[in-house]
Amino acid sequence: MGFDPFAEFRMSGHAAIVTGGAQNIGAAIARSLAGAGAKVMIADLNGEKATQTAAEIAAETGADCRGMGCDVTKADEIDAVVRATAQAFGGISTLVNNVGWGARHEDPAHISDEDLVASYRLNTISAYRMSMACLPHLLKADNPTIANSGSFSSAVPAYDILAYGTAKSALNQMMVSLAHLLARKVRVNSILIGTVLTPGYAEAGIDEAMQERMLHPDTLTGRPGRPEDVANAMLWLCSPASGWVSGQTINVHGGGSVVRLFGR
Repeated sequence: MGFDPFAEFRMSGHAAIVTGGAQNIGAAIARSLAGAGAKVMIADLNGEKATQTAAEIAAETGADCRGMGCDVTKADEIDAVVRATAQAFGGISTLVNNVGWGARHEDPAHISDEDLVASYRLNTISAYRMSMACLPHLLKADNPTIANSGSFSSAVPAYDILAYGTAKSALNQMMVSLAHLLARKVRVNSILIGTVLTPGYAEAGIDEAMQERMLHPDTLTGRPGRPEDVANAMLWLCSPASGWVSGQTINVHGGGSVVRLFGR
């Protein structure tokens, strides 16, 4: 056989958890990992949707893909997912902390303490708790990897989603610190994701007019992202192909922009 340039992108023998993987970007990530040969557990607040998406991915890829409900803000549910994944797959080598959400605030000058704490709990603390719960299994695995779905809103002014951007900024700092804490043991990286149009935008209060403006973003590529754009980068970060990469934030946002797309 000839040289296979994609050999190190294969994930055969790996077992992954993808949080928030029932739909949108998370589902694309789960499909990409499964398509590369990994066993995948989709953990999502919507357990029924997680199971449905997992069944679709399993049928499409032939991989062992499963789903279960998990509220990542609750330690006991995190522990249950980690325990079920390790039992089903014989271990855990890959964790994708993809779950995250942030509402748009009509008046960013009046965000409650509760809003800030809730965003931090969902977007930051959950990733730390999930990482620590998986750590005993990761330390036994080959190519152990933690990869995180960050946000470009953590790197530019984002007053319209201030609570979310602030929590994602904290995720960036926390995860680069974890990369150093776990040096030579577990690789830890994050992706700063730009504008990827999904149904989740409507749920965050971004109306059709705003989404229409986002179809022509001020980016170097001139288009919004697709879930597959993020999934492709995530596959690289999780696979042995990125074995010399840790403690990094990878920008996947079409070239980015310093101009907020929503406006007041």
